[in-house]
Amino acid sequence: MSVATLAAGPRVTVDLGAVAGNTRRLAARARGELMAVVKADGFGHGALGVARTALGAGAAWLGVTGVGEALDLRANGLTAPILSWLNPLGADFDAAVRHRIDLAVPSLTHLAVLPPGARVHLQLDTGMAREGASLDEWAALCRAAFTAEQSGRVVVTGIMSHLAGPDTATATARFREGIAVAFAAGLRPRLCHLAATAATLTRPETHFDLVRTGAGLVGIDPSGGTTLRGAMTLTAPVVEVRRVAAGTPVGYDHTWRAARDTHLALLPLGYADGLPRGAGPRAEVLLGGRRCRVAGRISMDQTVVETGPGVRPGDTATVFGPGGDGEPTVADWATWAGTLPHEIVTGLGARPHRHVIGGN
Repeated sequence: MSVATLAAGPRVTVDLGAVAGNTRRLAARARGELMAVVKADGFGHGALGVARTALGAGAAWLGVTGVGEALDLRANGLTAPILSWLNPLGADFDAAVRHRIDLAVPSLTHLAVLPPGARVHLQLDTGMAREGASLDEWAALCRAAFTAEQSGRVVVTGIMSHLAGPDTATATARFREGIAVAFAAGLRPRLCHLAATAATLTRPETHFDLVRTGAGLVGIDPSGGTTLRGAMTLTAPVVEVRRVAAGTPVGYDHTWRAARDTHLALLPLGYADGLPRGAGPRAEVLLGGRRCRVAGRISMDQTVVETGPGVRPGDTATVFGPGGDGEPTVADWATWAGTLPHEIVTGLGARPHRHVIGGN
């Protein structure tokens, strides 16, 4: 057995050049303005870098969930319009108003607690039973918002909703109905927006005045029909290598045994770093120029792969990347784990060293 130094541990490389290219592709598809959604730390890629890159590549707006995320962007000098759409009643709405952050309003209760000067996007539920006012509540919310706007307390900037999936026709019809109700109440919002990444790419009838793209910025295409480029690569060094005999068990519970005399390599990352434990029986990495299957269970801090001969301590395994060199992609890992690529990139832990390359 040989043991390599851990000085150069697992590494996440974020390619902002890929973010820029993806933003340009998405902006070219959009019929209206493009909002770069950088929630969850830019889908795990770094909110500030993704935001700056997307704005430089054609985005006009930024989108986040909580007010705190928006304030962080403002504190780092970003002046573009920002929308925050998921806030409890006790959020710092005063700070949002001071820093020119637009706020989604899903209910009469939320409208009532906003301070004077708030810029709002009324939020309609078109079929997810999640955030947003139901169709039964919508007319009352629109009337109350009109009254608040007439008194000078708020400015209704937009109307928004969210699509539940690929069947967009029903939600789009409900959204159009909601817009009509808002106009009948006297409102004249500048922006109506419904589409996220998948609909931006495939459903132009859902675009309205603005589209919201987040996953697509970093190369995740829920529609599966375009050539967006993955912006994240995860690598790890080989710590140990060993030759084992046929029948050798590996890992907890001995769920894997060598089918033949073979070679194993140990990588210093596991489910605490974001590798989904359930992907183990199917997952692969690129090592030594070939795909190598995970052997046994993915542990908290380590993963074993079957390599064949020729791998040495200190060699680098590519766990996932854009896929251009034959490495697995984030989408591959999501398939192996039975989840979404979004969960893979947002679930990476803090231990891998972060490195950013590229730009506009």
